[in-house]
Amino acid sequence: MSGVMLITGASRGIGAATARLAGQNGYAVCVNYVSNREQAEKVVKDIEACGAKAISVQADISDETDVVRLFQTCDQELGTLSVLVNNAAILEPQMRVEEMDAGRIERVLAANVTGAFLCAREAVKRMSTKHGGKGGAIVNVSSMAAKRGGPNEYVDYAASKGAIESMTIGLSQEVAQEGIRVNAVRPGVIYTDIHASGGEPDRVDRVGPTLPMGRGGQPEEVAQAILWLASDKASYSTGTFIDVSGGR
Repeated sequence: MSGVMLITGASRGIGAATARLAGQNGYAVCVNYVSNREQAEKVVKDIEACGAKAISVQADISDETDVVRLFQTCDQELGTLSVLVNNAAILEPQMRVEEMDAGRIERVLAANVTGAFLCAREAVKRMSTKHGGKGGAIVNVSSMAAKRGGPNEYVDYAASKGAIESMTIGLSQEVAQEGIRVNAVRPGVIYTDIHASGGEPDRVDRVGPTLPMGRGGQPEEVAQAILWLASDKASYSTGTFIDVSGGR
């Protein structure tokens, strides 16, 4: 594998694991982050230690100007984009829908949906043969919450991932004849920091034993699925989903 991969939200969790694995597989990696520069730089150093090139770029993907700057920086410093991993997402404290205000809902949708659309837009402009590109792959990170709904915890987050799944299907058909494959992974209960944002840092320890495989998953296990979808090994797969959820 080789090429240039841009990963949003790559300073931690699934994004960081994917960035490191991409570097190990020969990709030049653009590590996007919104606030944790120290962690993003650590991921960059880990990739460079593998002999691959990497940069970190601060950008809030819910901000259109930031997204344009992110992709322009990637162009200038790493070259032609070949893979976008739409990974960045936020989760707010667990609560029922009747307790949610508009501000919360808007924040979740801006980061999780609008941001993914803006990044996909910029990727298509660079990859599509219609625009003079050489093709490429987009891998969206959804969630099993899109299928389960997130009741009593985060229906808004689940709904945002449902939107990502609809986007995956529609965009995959839109650009299938322009050399771009668009697929998604559905992580289940994975050991990442996002659960702390929801107010329950130990959620994986609580839920993991109830799954068919009896445990929570690791970010590296999701990263393996992402890298496969990004690679030529998945050359006849588009508009499809891989569940990485321990059988749930």
